[in-house]
Amino acid sequence: MPRPHPTPPGPGQESVWDYPRPPRLERTPARLEIWFGGVKIAETTGGFRVLETSHPPTYYLPSDAFLPGVLVPAGGGSVCEWKGEATYWTLRVGGKTAEGVAWSYERPTPAFAPIAGYVAVYAGRVDECRVDGERVTPQPGGFYGGWVTSNVVGPFKGEPGTLGW
Repeated sequence: MPRPHPTPPGPGQESVWDYPRPPRLERTPARLEIWFGGVKIAETTGGFRVLETSHPPTYYLPSDAFLPGVLVPAGGGSVCEWKGEATYWTLRVGGKTAEGVAWSYERPTPAFAPIAGYVAVYAGRVDECRVDGERVTPQPGGFYGGWVTSNVVGPFKGEPGTLGW
């Protein structure tokens, strides 16, 4: 697979090709908001973002940023070589349900211990996610959970032809 040609970042932008591997965890003061079933189900300025080469940031919100009762344990799981074993969550609001739309690391590896119990959400499986008021675009491909905003440039893992990156 040929090496991708990174898009040069403009003023105020970050290239995902400058993000590290293994990924870096950092606090973010950005206002993170999530809507599902027509309801704002989560909001925080106390989140984290995970930055990994070729991926837009994945945002993790504290579980108490979510409305009570909207997170329901889901079946299944997966393992991340960097963060450990993931727990999946279903969202329920009123009569609307989305299975396995969120995940967390309840007992992450030591490098990611600060996100224990924090929850990430697939932006493409909810009504809307925002970072500082900007509506995000889901990371391409449906497998990864990054949130694309105007301040990050790619190309991004998950787009067609990126499987071998």
